Amino acid sequence: MSYRQVSSELQAIAQKNLNEDPKRRDEDIKHIKEWLKKQPHLNARDDDQWILTFLRGCKFSLEKTKQKLDMYYTMRSALPEIFTNRDPFAPIAQKYLNSADTFSIFRVVVQLPERDAEGRRVTVIRMGKLAPGTLPPEETSKVDFMSSDATLWEDDPTVICGEVLIHDMQGATLGHFTAMSPWLLRRMTTCYQEAYPLRPKAFHAINSHPGVEKIFSFFESFLKEKMKKRIFIHSNLESLYKHVPKKILPEEYGGEAGPIEKLENAWKERIERNAAFFKEDEKYGVDESKRPGKPKTHTDLFGVEGSFRQLSVD
Repeated sequence: MSYRQVSSELQAIAQKNLNEDPKRRDEDIKHIKEWLKKQPHLNARDDDQWILTFLRGCKFSLEKTKQKLDMYYTMRSALPEIFTNRDPFAPIAQKYLNSADTFSIFRVVVQLPERDAEGRRVTVIRMGKLAPGTLPPEETSKVDFMSSDATLWEDDPTVICGEVLIHDMQGATLGHFTAMSPWLLRRMTTCYQEAYPLRPKAFHAINSHPGVEKIFSFFESFLKEKMKKRIFIHSNLESLYKHVPKKILPEEYGGEAGPIEKLENAWKERIERNAAFFKEDEKYGVDESKRPGKPKTHTDLFGVEGSFRQLSVD
């Protein structure tokens, strides 16, 4: 078997939290590989490391791993606007990765260099730094899923320990939320929750403003119950520090990790260095005409488009 070895500390976490048994690991990978060969509709990556990532994300449940792999590749064929032409060096992708406006260059997404006490990667999202309508939401979603795929491909610590997102609402307006239609939001959240073997452990909102609770309530309607319980809206930074230690946060958030401009490149560089992976990945997907039983339709996957109400905030 060929897969990356992790540290003894990470291996212990995987055994405790993900049911990973080193004595059974190779057998489980082989089982999934044999199952993939018997799926006429699936054209899937089948290297050992990739399968191990899905096993970890599904806590080594073989049936859940099969379901997740099937859905992962189903989404690639169902959402071509997100999963084709994935070039991080394309001008529109670079505009998001650099988040440049006429006044300055900054990053909307900042991946912090240090992890929290539980080994989780922490990422800050500053949606207010990009004016509403600057980029089509399908294009920003495309880059966001590139980031998720880069995590699956190379980031064992995050696959094993999970990740934490901090949403900085400073400068965010209603326009930032309504830019993405409820139908697109439904498809993106379904894809992330049902197809990705990642472990989002917490969503923190800071610098919120009146009405943000109602907006988050709308977004929560698309989330599973366990995800809803992981959303925290903070009235001040002291509240955030109870969850995320100050020492790993940038100075702008009262932290000790230095100014945010010195931390901004990690997310961009991680996506760009995986350009070859994104290009190769486009050859994988499903052929619904060959799926045993009934082919899956958009309605099966996402519901009926017209049934999703628009977001309105008083």
